[in-house]
Amino acid sequence: MRTEGAAKRFGSGVALQGISFTARRGECLGILGPNGSGKSTLLRIVSGVETPSAGTVEIEGRPIAAYGRKELARKLAVLQQDALPPVGFTVREVVEMGRYPYQSWLGDDEPGAAELVDAIMERLGLQPIADRAVDKLSGGEKQRVALAKVMAQQPQLLLLDEPTTFLDIGHQVQMMDYIKSWQREAGLTVVAVLHDINLAAQYCDRLLVLRQGKAVAEGTPEQLVRSELIADVYGTEPIVLAHPVNGAPQILLRTGVNEQQERAKG
Repeated sequence: MRTEGAAKRFGSGVALQGISFTARRGECLGILGPNGSGKSTLLRIVSGVETPSAGTVEIEGRPIAAYGRKELARKLAVLQQDALPPVGFTVREVVEMGRYPYQSWLGDDEPGAAELVDAIMERLGLQPIADRAVDKLSGGEKQRVALAKVMAQQPQLLLLDEPTTFLDIGHQVQMMDYIKSWQREAGLTVVAVLHDINLAAQYCDRLLVLRQGKAVAEGTPEQLVRSELIADVYGTEPIVLAHPVNGAPQILLRTGVNEQQERAKG
C-alpha cells in the first residue's frame, strides 16, 4: 500500500499536508502524533472513507478509488475504537458480518465460510459467548468480537484506529498479541494509529510521526523513540529505556519538567 502526497482541507483549514509513505507487505507501520496531528484523517483517507484534497492512495498499484465496495473490502479492513453494530445482534452474527464481501446478492457465501468463522471464534475464545448479545459484553469481549469480524473478512491490509484506547492494560496487550500473531501467520500488512508510544514501539516494525498535519519523522522504533524527538513533537521530554525483555525503546514520563524549565528561565 502506497500513499503519495496525501493532503486534506476542511474549508479553510488544513488537516494534512503532503503525506507520503509505503506500508510493505507483512509489516506493521505505526502512526503516532499528538491530538490534532491528522492521524485519524490520514487513516480515513487510506481506508477510502475520505477523498484526499490532493495526492493518491494505491493498493497493489491501483488507486483506491478504482475499487468497488466489495472488492475493496476484500483487500482491507478497519478495526476502530468502537467498531460494533447497534444492539440486537449476537456475537456469532457480528462475526459472520465480516463475510459480507464474499457473499452473493442472495447471501450465499463461499464453501468453508462457516468453518472459518468457527475457527476464528475458537481462537479468540468467543465460542462460549457465541449466542450472547454484543451489548451485554465487557469492553475486552467487544473488541475481541470486533477483531473476529475483521479476521473473518480475510483482508490483506488491516487498518487500526486506536483499537486499545478503551481497554485496560491486560486487554491492550492481549489485543495486540492477537493482531501480531495474525499478521505473522497471514503475511498481513498493518497500518496502526496508536495513542500509546510504548505499545507502538513493541508491536510496530516502523513508525511514522505526524505533527500539525505534516510528517516529521519515519523510521524504526529504535530510531524514533528518542527523548529529543518526543519532546519536540509532544512537548514533554521523557526518559527512554530499553525494555528488559525485548529491547524495544520505552518511555517513562517525568513530572515537573515544565516547572523546572520555567525556574531555569527565571
